[in-house]
Amino acid sequence: MAVLGFGEFLVAFLLFVLIHYWRLNRHASITNWPVLGMLPGLLLNLSIIFDYITMILKLHGGNFMYKGPWLLNTNIFVTSDPINVQHITSTKFENYGKGDDFREIFEVLGDGIFRSDSQQWKYNRSLLHSTFKQVSFQLFVHKTINDKIESCLLPFLDHVWKQGREVDLQDAFQRLTFDVICSTVLGFDPTCLSIDFPEVACEKAFTELEDVLLYRQAMPRCLWKLLQWLQLGKEKKAKEGQEIIDQMLYKEIRSKCKVQGQSSGNSTLEEEPRFSLLDVVTSGIGKEKIDDKFLRDTAINLLAAGRDSISACLTWFFWLVATHPSVEYKILEEIREKLPAREGNGKDLGVEWLSQLTYLHAAITETLRLYPPVPLEHKCALKSDMLPSGH
Repeated sequence: MAVLGFGEFLVAFLLFVLIHYWRLNRHASITNWPVLGMLPGLLLNLSIIFDYITMILKLHGGNFMYKGPWLLNTNIFVTSDPINVQHITSTKFENYGKGDDFREIFEVLGDGIFRSDSQQWKYNRSLLHSTFKQVSFQLFVHKTINDKIESCLLPFLDHVWKQGREVDLQDAFQRLTFDVICSTVLGFDPTCLSIDFPEVACEKAFTELEDVLLYRQAMPRCLWKLLQWLQLGKEKKAKEGQEIIDQMLYKEIRSKCKVQGQSSGNSTLEEEPRFSLLDVVTSGIGKEKIDDKFLRDTAINLLAAGRDSISACLTWFFWLVATHPSVEYKILEEIREKLPAREGNGKDLGVEWLSQLTYLHAAITETLRLYPPVPLEHKCALKSDMLPSGH
């Protein structure tokens, strides 16, 4: 009876503590529970995590301290204050890096630009900037996008329109951008976008892997590390997905290196159907200085950047246009007014003409402001610092 009485007392005490904390925090945007911290509230809102964080920041004036579970050292300062953002990303840029936690969570990205800091980041950035500026690569990207829209996206949209059925534009845009970015970076088209929406292993693996990376950011490190070690749940899918992606990347890299080894080195863009960004990178820094892992890390970072950022922007843009008919009318009016008189379907229209569409540019910019494709930026102070807000 004594044991039972103690058990009842313990349950009653825990209920009292929980109710007490709930009453103290019932008007708060997120409750700081004993032992568990604010983790329960974060997990309950994981499906709307960005909207939830935005709401919390608004209620706290743009600065908020997230307190994780006790003893796990997961307290995180979250800010959207413009003066703090400028301080971190510009004024004291050298003092803020990705941090060990970020590199551990995003280990799949290797030593690419999104996971690197300091001199390695500067090197990757300089290399990619010089690559993007090359005229041959710009022409190739323009041709790749035009061909993909003409041969896949327009026939697909025309088909679903004739069928009179709904279509998930986000899925369609993700497939489109994955095809384009694979063609651009690797010179390989996985053909994800087609009328029957096929299940492509590498594209599906990429989606699942990104889901795991988001999940890791919300979970205590010790928990997802344990699941990774045990190969359970999402961490098992992460390992399987990474193996599929790496298999695809290394296959294309080795195939490309083999072709380059057999090439005389004087082929033009028109003569080289497998031309890609990796070709430009290789020629820019010398084949003798490059190993397969460097190319793999560069490729997977570019795939991550090109797939979701563009597809997210396109999805939100068309949703906003569909819900604002006056904006749609002005965009179409501007295109008709400035579309040069020519025969055909406008396939050969270049960047110079697109730069004249100021209203369209403004609409896209507003979409990026309202729904940024990369809403969070992880930073870690290398040395103690005081933010302009006083934190």
